[in-house]
Amino acid sequence: MIMKELNLHFLGTAGYHPNDTRQTSCLFIPDCGLMLDAGTGVYRAIECAKTESLDILLSHAHLDHVMGLPFVLDLKYATTLNAFRVYGEAEKLRAIQDHLFHELLFPVSPPIEWIPLEKLPKNFELCGAKLSWFKLDHPGGSVGYRLDWPEFSFGYVTDTTSRPDSAYWNSISDLDYLVHECNFTDDEIEFAELTGHSWPNAVLTQAEKHRIKHLVLTHMNPLANGDDPLRLQSKSKPSQQRGVSVTVAFDGLTIPLEPQG
Repeated sequence: MIMKELNLHFLGTAGYHPNDTRQTSCLFIPDCGLMLDAGTGVYRAIECAKTESLDILLSHAHLDHVMGLPFVLDLKYATTLNAFRVYGEAEKLRAIQDHLFHELLFPVSPPIEWIPLEKLPKNFELCGAKLSWFKLDHPGGSVGYRLDWPEFSFGYVTDTTSRPDSAYWNSISDLDYLVHECNFTDDEIEFAELTGHSWPNAVLTQAEKHRIKHLVLTHMNPLANGDDPLRLQSKSKPSQQRGVSVTVAFDGLTIPLEPQG
């Protein structure tokens, strides 16, 4: 299946907890029913859902990335969506089912099919793309994703610390689009390393080295309010940083995915 037009919607761009302008991590490509992480922004998919099924790729099971999963009940009854598949590492899926959906916390069993990544081929097809996943260094563990459509390539990396020796960069070289977490500023490296997160200089250095064409920074510290939480002066309009086109994501941002020259 070749998708002629795909639009990436940022439904949530904060880490840890929502604030007045940002929900927690959730990206959505409604044209093919693909969601990346399921933070508190999940409910916003009501406004743009187009398909009958939804595939949700989880990076890990920390609450800011999964607390929107109970909202799939809203999606089922308020949109065309009627089938929900959630992908993630097996132990993370078990933790979500045992705890987030414990009957004392959430009384209604959601209509979700849980799919452990370990039971799938190393590379498999999803939404018309060849999908691969790779492990990230983060407390409790996390994974990133690479999707290669015939026309362009896309990567999603969140909740990890970008270092010169981080192996995951070899899995995402030469991407047309990379969405990468950047929870802290360059003045907060100590906090980033303590909590397993990244800062702009570290990500930009590696993005340039690995020939990323368009870098989108997300998963911002919810305490950093304003239009430039990372102090890059870029917000929605791409800016050139060390030869890389950079966008700082915000809730409501939509990026058309298309081949990058």
